Amino acid sequence: MKIPELLAPAGNKEKAVVAMEYGADAIYLAGKAFGMRAKAGNFSADELKEVLELAKERGVKVYVTVNTYPRNEEMDQLPAYLQELEELEVDALIVADVGVFALARQYAPSIPVHLSTQANTVNYQAAKFWEELGFSRLVLARELSREEIARVRQETGLELEVFVHGAMCVAYSGRCLLSNVLAGRDANRGECAQSCRWRYAVVEEKRPGEYMPIEEDEGGTHIFNSKDLRLIEYIPDLVRMGVDSLKIEGRMKSAYYVATVVRAYRQALDLYAQDPAGYKLPPELLDELDKVSHRPYWAGFFAPTDAGIHRPSSAYIQTHEVVGVVESYDEARGEAVVGVRNRLPLGAEVEVMQPRASIVKAVISRLTRVEPEEELETAHANFKVRIPMEQVKPYSMLRMKVD
Repeated sequence: MKIPELLAPAGNKEKAVVAMEYGADAIYLAGKAFGMRAKAGNFSADELKEVLELAKERGVKVYVTVNTYPRNEEMDQLPAYLQELEELEVDALIVADVGVFALARQYAPSIPVHLSTQANTVNYQAAKFWEELGFSRLVLARELSREEIARVRQETGLELEVFVHGAMCVAYSGRCLLSNVLAGRDANRGECAQSCRWRYAVVEEKRPGEYMPIEEDEGGTHIFNSKDLRLIEYIPDLVRMGVDSLKIEGRMKSAYYVATVVRAYRQALDLYAQDPAGYKLPPELLDELDKVSHRPYWAGFFAPTDAGIHRPSSAYIQTHEVVGVVESYDEARGEAVVGVRNRLPLGAEVEVMQPRASIVKAVISRLTRVEPEEELETAHANFKVRIPMEQVKPYSMLRMKVD
């Protein structure tokens, strides 16, 4: 039995380190160009070099997305960028466009290439074609059922990567024109405006200004607004069918989101590996995934059970927020040094989520600002404070329930 790789998003350096600390086997990220999340922090060459060094120390792989559909003038800029990635020795490139693949073979010949989900591979014959062309891994289209994934697995020796958690796109494998047409921002070149999350109504041609909701309620009409994917319940199926990598969506999400989701899937995978026959998903892991900002969950096309559009609202469900991140622990003082992210009052009850360790509860009995040193009644974002508590690990996250 082979346990799949757990692949996590890294929109910036903090998220990359958090993903590694909380149990990711690999991370995926983008440079400053050619990535499908142009609005994420992304990485300069120096930043990417630094993350690669950190990942190597931890035995974590780093995949770089070059998965936009570039136009002619952008293609002219690609060779230099690919040569740069070749010199940095990244672990893989993720590409969608065959022209980009051709240049990657020429200018980054030593780097394995993964085919992006943007190429919407949905059958075994296409998988065989990409294998013969020289790809080492397929990121399968999100529209596939478990039976279809299993058939592709039977027919090809390529590594298979499957999205298991995160936002879904109303368009086919993410190839959407709504944003381009409505906002002038090309979703296939990393600039999606999330037009699918907007409210819509019908206007009859000869009645301008008369808006007729398609399905009216107090929140509006969200006819393209998809639910979020969650496949943690199906880990036994994914392992048994031989999927090589489980991918979490979310380079635009917070470090807290990355930590929570990676931690939950890491625990589930490790528990299954320890006892496949007796494995049961701990209910608290589902509770954990409910504590990050999300839309209603569903199993997508993997095991369709209900409709995937959430009409009432495009708003996120958020029950908890991160209020601080542990930077270090002073054993002599019995205090954690915490970087504050949101308002943190004296007397607050918090949960402390730790990397690869249990969640503990604490009451904030004292808040001491580090610089200038002073006792506080309330700490605010960007403060650095010392808080008495039992020993906790760096990168532990303090969270509070949202009122």
